[in-house]
Amino acid sequence: NLLLIAGGFGLLIVGANLLVKGAVAFARLMGVSEAVIGLTIIAAGTSLPELATSVVAAFKREADIAIGNIIGSNIFNILCILGVSASITPLEGAGIRLIDLLVMLGMAILLLPIMKTDFLLDRKEGLVLLAGYAGYVLSLLL
Repeated sequence: NLLLIAGGFGLLIVGANLLVKGAVAFARLMGVSEAVIGLTIIAAGTSLPELATSVVAAFKREADIAIGNIIGSNIFNILCILGVSASITPLEGAGIRLIDLLVMLGMAILLLPIMKTDFLLDRKEGLVLLAGYAGYVLSLLL
């Protein structure tokens, strides 16, 4: 089992390296900043496991799993992954705009009233979140 874990980890590192190289090449080919590619294509691609897990949990009516998966994943990404990456080398987010952080903050504030209703997200609120993401991606591309 340890050999399989080590092999999987090695393949993960190779895959991540290929993803970064491919993303940089794609950004240059399309004439957009690497930050835009990271904020859209890479972010969506690396979030597919969370999407799949939360959709399956939603179909099974396991709301705590769906919500906990997303919140836990984001906390882990921001605190742990950003922390590990910055401890390896200083990270300069020159391509990240203030609006990117404000969108994240704004959506978190938008969710505050929902928290008062025992985290009950209905279809309308889900569509508001999707529209917010679509608007954000559109703002990156314009």
